[in-house]
Amino acid sequence: VQRAAAARKHLGLSCTGPSILASRLYSHGKVETDEEFDARWVTYFNKPDIDAWELRKGMNTLIGYDLVPEPKILDAALRACRRLNDLASAIRILEAVKDKAGPHKDIYPYVIQELRPTLEELGISTPEELGIDKI
Repeated sequence: VQRAAAARKHLGLSCTGPSILASRLYSHGKVETDEEFDARWVTYFNKPDIDAWELRKGMNTLIGYDLVPEPKILDAALRACRRLNDLASAIRILEAVKDKAGPHKDIYPYVIQELRPTLEELGISTPEELGIDKI
């Protein structure tokens, strides 16, 4: 209570309730735009020295968001898998995208369509092409 009173006095507040102090000092950070979000993740996966742990950590964090990652982010992640010679992670990324799309049956085919040139360039097959989607 004494610290709250001292803080109010320091801030020049004349109110006596600590809830005013809390709301007075509370602020929201800058809101990240969709473009900034995408650029941040593309930059993350494009790091030339990314290791397998960072790749998995990044994908785990990204998949934890309430969204399906944009194809340009997935392109960067798949290229990171190729740099690491980690085919298993590349296939897991595609499986995670299909899972994240949930009941929206048009999202996953769109993502695969957008990633098709990258998949062919890198020699990555989709889970459907490998037959592991039926397991």
